[in-house]
Amino acid sequence: LLKEKALLEQPFIKDSSKTVEQYVNEMIATLGEKISIRRFERFNLGEGLEKKNENFAEEIAKQTAVKAEPKAEKKEEKKEEAPKEDKPKVAVSAAAVKELRAVSGAGMMDCKKALQENEGDVEKAGEWLRKKGIASADKKASRIAAEGAVGSYIHMGNSIGVLVEVNCETDFVAKGDLFKGIVADVAMQIAANPTVEVVSTADIPAEVVEKEKAIEMGKEDLQSKPENIREKMVEGRI
Repeated sequence: LLKEKALLEQPFIKDSSKTVEQYVNEMIATLGEKISIRRFERFNLGEGLEKKNENFAEEIAKQTAVKAEPKAEKKEEKKEEAPKEDKPKVAVSAAAVKELRAVSGAGMMDCKKALQENEGDVEKAGEWLRKKGIASADKKASRIAAEGAVGSYIHMGNSIGVLVEVNCETDFVAKGDLFKGIVADVAMQIAANPTVEVVSTADIPAEVVEKEKAIEMGKEDLQSKPENIREKMVEGRI
């Protein structure tokens, strides 16, 4: 329930296999500096827009499908070029790639190459990435991101609008096309998710969390359960 309110927890509208947070971390690895979504505001024109919002995410997905497809083709091209390398390739599991991405913040292809270069050893692959300058998103988290841009998105018909502030570390990156694209993607994401109210779950006020817990604790299907069990079940639900 609480995750529905957090922008970073939502499936990324251009690739539902990843969350917005994972998308941002990939962009951090690509740009080489910290990126953070600071704040946003979503505007709805008038009343009675709920029915339109129900299919809004699907509508935007269709609009962006053409842009999303070339990215997939490029990944396939890279896979075809892999056998050209002289060094024999080590079979790398999807689980290992996922694990390395989680700890390094690097892109999928970088993680795969790192694992192949280090015989599938995740720890050594992480060190390899650091030596190559592909620093982790976690290490960049402590840096100050004071530059950036305020972006906007207005949906067709001018019925829904979004303003969002996305920060980075340098003015040079802020002026680049890649960063501008990130800001545009985030603005569109917010427009497509009418339930989001905050950037991350950590931003949800404590009183809201307690209110949701109280509502769940009072539901009929939990009344016959011992209190300690009810509490665990409620934690899982929210």
